[in-house]
Amino acid sequence: MIRVLVAVLSFGCLLLSMIGLTGCSPLALFDALGPRDAGAKLSLRDAAYGGDPRQRLDVFTPTADVTNAPVLVFFYGGSWKNGSKDDYAFAAQALAAQGFVTVLPDYRLYPQVRFPDFLDDGAQVVAWVRDNITAYGGDPKKIVLAGHSAGAYNAMMLGLDPTYLRRAGVDPRVIRAVAGLSGPYDFFPFDQATSIDVFGQAPDPKATQPVTFAGPNAPPAFLATGDADTTVRPRNTRSLAARLREARVPVQERVYAGLDHADTLLALSVTFRSKAPELSEMAAFLHQHAERRQLSSVRMR
Repeated sequence: MIRVLVAVLSFGCLLLSMIGLTGCSPLALFDALGPRDAGAKLSLRDAAYGGDPRQRLDVFTPTADVTNAPVLVFFYGGSWKNGSKDDYAFAAQALAAQGFVTVLPDYRLYPQVRFPDFLDDGAQVVAWVRDNITAYGGDPKKIVLAGHSAGAYNAMMLGLDPTYLRRAGVDPRVIRAVAGLSGPYDFFPFDQATSIDVFGQAPDPKATQPVTFAGPNAPPAFLATGDADTTVRPRNTRSLAARLREARVPVQERVYAGLDHADTLLALSVTFRSKAPELSEMAAFLHQHAERRQLSSVRMR
């Protein structure tokens, strides 16, 4: 069904290009035309968190009045080379309808930047959340991170390696939990064009890998993938989940039958939510850990 929809949307983009409308993508059409979750709204658009045109974010909130709600930052994928927040509103609105004040940022991409600049962008997003999110009903002490594909990598690196948040002046302990959908977490040595382009200049290649930082101070993690994913193999999810369990970090690992790489993103949507209970399971996990009491014995990082 998803493949049929992609074919139809691709044909729609072709028709639009024939009449002179450029810049269309199947995902952009899906986001524009597909049904959205009730119970959430766009509350802020194109807020700057840095000086570059790519350093902009949107905020989606529950339609019901909220105070001290958990804040979810969602990073989209695209191999660190492609993507626009404007194509992912369906995902952000779905997450906001689950009770999160949801932040959807753009970030700088290759070839403008390479590792680790997009992680520094993500850390600046968290700094913006700390300073501004109370105006939208969010609690800056209850931040969770999530993402799909390359965005899942960004979320995991920000959650596992405190370097980037500290560099942005943010206490890493504000990250209560992380969630990754079909993310690359264990892909060294670099043997694909994208990983060579984006990470090949790193002086310490192992410091680019989320599994390197899977220690006892890591936040709880929800890790999901599809067993039909041939773009980012499920072994990435299994590897990171195993490392976190060895460190006694709470992990929920889900491998959804029949889902491929795109499916784990589209399963967040109203249209394809019946394919897997991904949204409800991820939301429940993140709520559980976002709302836990922050005791004096909390992990020190």
